[in-house]
Amino acid sequence: MTVLEARGLVKRYLGGDGAEIEVLSGVDLDVGRGEFVAIVGASGTGKSTLLHLLGALDRPTAGQVRLDGTDYAGLGPDALAALRNRKVGFVFQFHHLLRDFTALENVAMPLLIAGEGRRAAEARARELLGAVGLGGRLAHLPPQLSGGEQQRAAVARALAAGPRVLLADEPTGNLDQAHGDQLHELFAGLAADYQMAVVVVTHNRGFAARADRILTLEGGRLLPRAGAEAMA
Repeated sequence: MTVLEARGLVKRYLGGDGAEIEVLSGVDLDVGRGEFVAIVGASGTGKSTLLHLLGALDRPTAGQVRLDGTDYAGLGPDALAALRNRKVGFVFQFHHLLRDFTALENVAMPLLIAGEGRRAAEARARELLGAVGLGGRLAHLPPQLSGGEQQRAAVARALAAGPRVLLADEPTGNLDQAHGDQLHELFAGLAADYQMAVVVVTHNRGFAARADRILTLEGGRLLPRAGAEAMA
């Protein structure tokens, strides 16, 4: 069952000289429920731009993105924000946890913003923090957590609302090898365990190898292969 679908995505920007720069040149992508897809490619090829389009953080110059059959193009700003809050989870290279809130409060926050009661939101947060190995760190503030623990808390926060798709942009790029490996193990099971579509942009060969499919973004298009040069 296809959860996330992109057709003919084009994205152009104006360069400093006023000329148009085409970053994406007709990207097609289908990601099914329970599928983990890794996207690799050289720096500057538009991988983060693609994730922003897939997650409704930006609009394409041309083309379509659909999540559960809903076309983003037909949604206004409020509807797009609601879709992101309910159906899309994001994990970035830097965790972006709120420094003055505990791990439990950080993970519960998206549910509280969505109108969930505090008791139910905190119960869900406890469950997810336990699932990512932080059951004993609920009351810790982000500065009291290691880099790997902070990123695992960020994963738990991304899962809080039960998203249909999880998008991650170099989630282990700011971690040492040991903490990165722990996060690789966690991501490897997310798609199957939570039955959602997972799309990860990464330069890490070992991480990409755990995916169900590896796609290379090259020349503005996605190709079903991962050459050694694309992982540089």
